[in-house]
Amino acid sequence: MGGVVDATLGNRAKALLDVRGLTKVFGALKACDSVDLTIGKGEIHALLGENGAGKSTFVKMLFGALEPTGGTIYWKDQPVAISSPGEARGLGIGMVFQHFSLFDALTAAENIMLALNDPAPLATIAARAEELSHTYGLPLDPHAHVGDLSVGERQRIEITRCLLQDPELIILDEPTSVLTPQEADKLFETLEKLRSEGRSILYISHRLEEVKQLCDGATVLRQGRVVAHCDPRKETTSSLARMMVGDEVPHVDREKPAAAREALLAVRGLSREASHPFAVPLSDINLEVHAGEILGIAGVAGNGQGEFFEAVSGEVLQERANIIQICGKDAGRKDISGRRLMSAAFVPEERLGHAAAPQMTLSQNLLLSRYRTDALAFLARLGVVRGRAVGEATKRVVSTMDVRKSTPDPEATALSGGNLQKFVIGRELDRAPQVMVVNQPTWGVDAGAAVRIRQALVDLAKNGSAVLVISQDLDELFEICDSIAVMHGGRISAPIPVGEATYEEIGLLMGGSEPGQNPRPPVEVV
Repeated sequence: MGGVVDATLGNRAKALLDVRGLTKVFGALKACDSVDLTIGKGEIHALLGENGAGKSTFVKMLFGALEPTGGTIYWKDQPVAISSPGEARGLGIGMVFQHFSLFDALTAAENIMLALNDPAPLATIAARAEELSHTYGLPLDPHAHVGDLSVGERQRIEITRCLLQDPELIILDEPTSVLTPQEADKLFETLEKLRSEGRSILYISHRLEEVKQLCDGATVLRQGRVVAHCDPRKETTSSLARMMVGDEVPHVDREKPAAAREALLAVRGLSREASHPFAVPLSDINLEVHAGEILGIAGVAGNGQGEFFEAVSGEVLQERANIIQICGKDAGRKDISGRRLMSAAFVPEERLGHAAAPQMTLSQNLLLSRYRTDALAFLARLGVVRGRAVGEATKRVVSTMDVRKSTPDPEATALSGGNLQKFVIGRELDRAPQVMVVNQPTWGVDAGAAVRIRQALVDLAKNGSAVLVISQDLDELFEICDSIAVMHGGRISAPIPVGEATYEEIGLLMGGSEPGQNPRPPVEVV
């Protein structure tokens, strides 16, 4: 590996960006520890690492959102101090964040205008944005309201807004995590065009096949330090993953599905009006998840998955009790706690603030979600909390899911995203529920944590539970699910057995082909 590092550093003479010894310290934690990275003109360079490896801290320093504790950033051979995103953009550095910063009530052009230091009239900006978006193969309607757009269309706005500032270096953070396979392919064409123009791209992704396909070089971080510089095209996905985690990444061990057993979760004719102007109405959703089965729901974000989860989990009640059935009993008029008492468990998409209270400790969060289902174990007379029992349960979850933490019982906000996700899912799995509904189980989670979470869901189903997984990650769904259905525009397709499904077919359904219809002819039962 040392020879590769030397070769990378040897390219500094022709570097667009050259980072030397960049360090960021938060108290006793070194989030970035003497990081070196070099990007040449016209290069697509990957930044890889587990959750908590320091990637976000590093790019925030490049974009002026954080001030380095030490080290030097060279831009075109000149040392620079980047104290704000405005200064970064002024140098020629643009960034497209994983979580978009768009106002739903405004048009695409209005959102773009807010980010530009440009006194041009809105009509002029709209025309420039429309022309530029078509030039790069990312067509958008500048007059469309963001709240009416798919996530893929919203990403086009973010990229177009970035390109209108004429950046020489573009930082992309998990750009394909919300795209269909077809949209991702279109994005790759755009990135190739940008490279051909001499623009450089710093590309952050957990999808290692993409990195191998796109990137000219890669820098791998582990625990805040650089552990490798390499040419990803000469590596395997396994070797890249090994660099990231420091060991072999195991594969999910999954047996063939058994014959279908009784339906433990059933949704019968679920419809729901939009609760606000940008919500997605649900239309006549029907599905069953059987004992021992994992059913996946694919779909681009913003097609009703959140509204569906709210209905199934009990955050929103149904008009009739029999619309939702858990373990054969009507549950549509029961709230979350009522459904948990029926042996169901739920993990929402947003882990911090929805699945966990940020300022509460892990043990407090566990008690908050389980004081009804585990009342006999956790509560003494008059509601006094049995602290030892809650603490033991918390330690059990932490150990089982390998939750990495710096103190015995930290606040939820002190954990990295991946570790908090492991805790939240482990907190529900610890109850051995008969029904488990998970929304985006490995969102933004590194390869090692993702395998642990997926294996835990597979093991739960293997023990006879019904598992419903809502995910935008097709690789994940094909890896762990028995069947996949697709949600688009608040409707759901018929499930397709994984052995018969293709990425293309699922991707087309995600893009709106035959929404809510069975993509296959019905099987005649004799």
